[in-house]
Amino acid sequence: MLSLEEVKGYLRVDDDHEDALIRNLMASATALCVDVARCDSVEQLTDYPHAKLALFYTIAYFYEHREEADHHELTLTLRALLFGVRQEGF
Repeated sequence: MLSLEEVKGYLRVDDDHEDALIRNLMASATALCVDVARCDSVEQLTDYPHAKLALFYTIAYFYEHREEADHHELTLTLRALLFGVRQEGF
């Protein structure tokens, strides 16, 4: 859904030293957003306008809070961002 260059621009990262880390954060953020939205795949998120914002937010949160991330707070924020696409149950 997002390219590495888009994410690096959002994070304001200019060099290539952290590309592997950023790719891993992108994968983790995508999985978390799909889980929070209770979707079967990321393709279900692509039509939802706030999905990109949720992914950018999650990646940036992971990047900035590597040591002290509050995953409960992050999940609550994602629930609010993905409310319109979130399925009622599994």
